Amino acid sequence: MMKPEIVSAPDRLSERKRLNKENIFEDYQEDVSLVSLGKEKHYYIYTYGCQENESDSEKIRGLLESMSFKETFSNDEADLIVMNTCAIRKNAEEKVYGELGRLKQLKRKKPNIITVLCGCMAQEEDAVKRITRTYQNVDIVLGTHNIHDLPHLIKKVSDGKERLIDVLSYEGNIVENVPLVRSSKIKAWVPIMYGCDEFCTYCIVPYTRGKERSRLPENIIKEVEQLVQDGYQEICLLGQNVNAYGKDFTNRKYDFADLLSDLHKTAIARIRFTTSNPKDLDDRQISSLALGGNIMPQLHLPVQSGSNKILKLMNRRYTRESYLELVKKIRQAIPNISLTTDIIVGFPKEDESDFEETLSLVKECGFEGAFTFIFSPREGTPAAKIIDLNITDNVAHERLYRLNEVVNEGYRKGNLRFLDTIQPVLIEGNSKTDESILMGYNPNGKLVNVKGSKDLIGKVVNVKITVAKTWSLDGEAIND
Repeated sequence: MMKPEIVSAPDRLSERKRLNKENIFEDYQEDVSLVSLGKEKHYYIYTYGCQENESDSEKIRGLLESMSFKETFSNDEADLIVMNTCAIRKNAEEKVYGELGRLKQLKRKKPNIITVLCGCMAQEEDAVKRITRTYQNVDIVLGTHNIHDLPHLIKKVSDGKERLIDVLSYEGNIVENVPLVRSSKIKAWVPIMYGCDEFCTYCIVPYTRGKERSRLPENIIKEVEQLVQDGYQEICLLGQNVNAYGKDFTNRKYDFADLLSDLHKTAIARIRFTTSNPKDLDDRQISSLALGGNIMPQLHLPVQSGSNKILKLMNRRYTRESYLELVKKIRQAIPNISLTTDIIVGFPKEDESDFEETLSLVKECGFEGAFTFIFSPREGTPAAKIIDLNITDNVAHERLYRLNEVVNEGYRKGNLRFLDTIQPVLIEGNSKTDESILMGYNPNGKLVNVKGSKDLIGKVVNVKITVAKTWSLDGEAIND
């Protein structure tokens, strides 16, 4: 197996730098010479991780189908396999390595199959070294900043059978109008910015996604208006920290509050967004949230810990007290809002009193859901260097169990408040567990199961909630 051609490889020190240069915006230019390269060939995509990765996979689908590839849902039938990876926790990476190992056998049976690894793992220096050394069945390693280059890399590998590594260690341009194939005809991801400048001590994302770069508002609004014309009912605005949107603009004063206000005026039925950072969520943004209408009363506001000591070690740049004050302001402005959060347990130096402060904060905030995790050290981050022998696996798992008991009670209470009410539910499709049941979400993001005909899919239907469970609601469609 020949050595890979390294066009550009990830470098952790370069990825940390934040250059004060203007964002460069450009339109995607399709290479017409590649439109038939994938004719009579099929592709298969593995998507790991967050909504950003799901959105990136939609672009990858668009790029591949612009080359005449067709999607298959069996990797045995694929001529090209793309692994769009996540690096936020160790177990996410281990899943990828496990799958790469299984794909070695497929490569032996189909030596001409092309395997692409992209996403956040591709931006990790150590991961790329391991992949290059151990997984020679990977033909292309492509970073997060130059996804639009994928067609040319496929062409190069197809012609010369070379293995390629092309990973930028600096943020690329903001490329608009990349072809995409959305995974839904009802709801759409709409990225509004890329990258993250927060450098929380446990997080690899500022290295893998680069510095914060905001799309121009006119391009975002244009995309949303087109989605309305295409019949979409809901959008979710994406960014690693949507509250920082627009802060990188140097030639205009326009921020996330302005964007929400402008999108509020469009005809899209529902607007959601993720993810927020408490330190950047200000009064103007709360006022925009409170406009209501198509702005849904749901907010995911990661707190990570209820202890000031741990928040400081995490470099979260807010305190327990300021977070609670922010929650109070939000609830005063939007009384019906559903708040959810992220929490890490077992962070280095977290003792029992720190954990108890987290439990008490969860109860005080009245979260209606949370993503909870045990601390996972990421190579190259400051937190990975902190040694704490007092936090054993047993301690971490015991704290996670206790936390989840409190969180689950919040889920249950959050759902109970909708019992016997009539909720407008956007029907998305059939239940995964029962084809005779439809499923959708109310404005607060609650999963609702309802009996009804398939012609309701894609519509907002009034539903009388008859049963409130911990994880979902059951209801009956009301005929107008």
